[in-house]
Amino acid sequence: MKYNKFLTILFASGLLGIAVACTDNFEADNRNNTGFDSELQEYDFQKYLLKFEIIQSGIYFNYDWGEGKNWTFQIAQNLGQDMFSGYFHDFNQGFNDKNSVYALNDGWTSTHWTYNYSYIMPEVQKCEQINVEQPALLAVTQILKVELMHRVADCYGPLVYSKFGQEGDNVDDLKTAYKQFFTDLEKGITSLQSFIKDNPGVEPYKDADMLTPNKTLAEWVKFGNSLRLRLAMRVANVDKALATEQAQKSFTLGQFLEAPNEIISVSTAGGYNNPLGEINKSWGEVFMGATMESVLTGYDDPRMSKYYDPANGAVITWKENDVVKELPQLFEYAGSYKGVPQGTGLLSADNRYKECSKSTVSQKTNPILMTAAEVWFLRAEAALRGISTEDPKICYETGVKTSFEQWGVGGVDAYLQSDKTPADYKDPFDTQFDMNARITTTPNWADANGTEEQFEKIMTQKWLAIYPEGNEAWTEQRRTGYPKLFKVKVNNSGGAINTDEMIRRLPYPEGLKTSNPTQYSSLTRALGGADTGGTRLWWDAGKNNF
Repeated sequence: MKYNKFLTILFASGLLGIAVACTDNFEADNRNNTGFDSELQEYDFQKYLLKFEIIQSGIYFNYDWGEGKNWTFQIAQNLGQDMFSGYFHDFNQGFNDKNSVYALNDGWTSTHWTYNYSYIMPEVQKCEQINVEQPALLAVTQILKVELMHRVADCYGPLVYSKFGQEGDNVDDLKTAYKQFFTDLEKGITSLQSFIKDNPGVEPYKDADMLTPNKTLAEWVKFGNSLRLRLAMRVANVDKALATEQAQKSFTLGQFLEAPNEIISVSTAGGYNNPLGEINKSWGEVFMGATMESVLTGYDDPRMSKYYDPANGAVITWKENDVVKELPQLFEYAGSYKGVPQGTGLLSADNRYKECSKSTVSQKTNPILMTAAEVWFLRAEAALRGISTEDPKICYETGVKTSFEQWGVGGVDAYLQSDKTPADYKDPFDTQFDMNARITTTPNWADANGTEEQFEKIMTQKWLAIYPEGNEAWTEQRRTGYPKLFKVKVNNSGGAINTDEMIRRLPYPEGLKTSNPTQYSSLTRALGGADTGGTRLWWDAGKNNF
């Protein structure tokens, strides 16, 4: 990480100051440099497409706004949501006294909010205004808008969405925002269906499509409908009527991502660079999380080698006062899959976990936003809740099979019959960080003890299948309590976050308190609790209501 650079920018200037400055210069920074004048832009659809790529590359944020790429994603997601999900941990010196131990760093936790509102949402609004002349592109924009902003809502809570760009109190509480998400998805899906019916075989925006596998409008319908089911299940614990209404709309349409190769991801073929891959491969800062080690090794999951590389396990040495020191290992872990525990609070010079397992994600790995496997698990949950007439067992097992095929691994039949359970975590250097496995369920559906454990199986396998998209994984873990992640050993939140309940959300940017106190007051009032990481969001009921 370019640590000194981003600290200087974020803390010397102030987050909101950056937001204002960036917005002021946004048009200048994003002029079309291709040489098209307005007539040629109109002729070549550039008028409609110039904003499209910005939005697509901004969801999994790696938009070059003039200060470089990748590090923005690290502080916007990787040092927060990716870690809180249990997928990853960066143990480089200087990071472990902040988010890892719940001493939340405003410069990091504010970034997801600030950059989406500074750069991407203004482009969404402009795209909506321009695209009234292009109904299919407007429909795709509406789907993109929901995918972009539900991620923000699920991190922070109440937000500016339905009244973005309006004066006065423009804050939506989370329930209102979700209802608007569903409205926008309905508009987008319906409009796309009409366009496809009236224009068979026409794909006018194919060259600008960065997300769908075959770049077709039919796939956008599937994505929008699958996204509707995702959000319907999100609210199922707190508003079953709304969840049922929206899920049944999805099932009535019946068009979902279903096959293993139906993956919504940001294509790197046209020059987009996966920021997680850069942080991983170039910076060496994306380590396997301890819960992932527990589950993957305990289950002997064949996807393990697709997700992570084996640990190097080299002897840890460092120099102190010109003397080379060596850290004793409690056991040999080279060649095994070894994760890093969150919340140790260690700031040791030895950087002891640097030889643990790292992610396999590279700069050219397409960042995943949604998979068919996830959708099968959504369908399993809907069936378990009695919202659909499908068989939850069949949907669950299809989800596992789809994930295995997506990642190109075999042995799924034996895996689905397995009675193996997650493993205890053993720290290679200090037994005080050893942890007993908190998960006891197996991959085998038949051995579930009632509905709650069936649900735990669905959600544990869904968590494995969503990898490596930590934003969605963390959201679902908070909503359902599954999988049961390891808890932090050190909690420096000052009482704001309960160790057992874990972090529930990201606080709003500190800069809002002084730059826009009226809006900040509206946001916190709609939140209904303290603006801390310990306050539950509307859909986070604290229990699963079937």
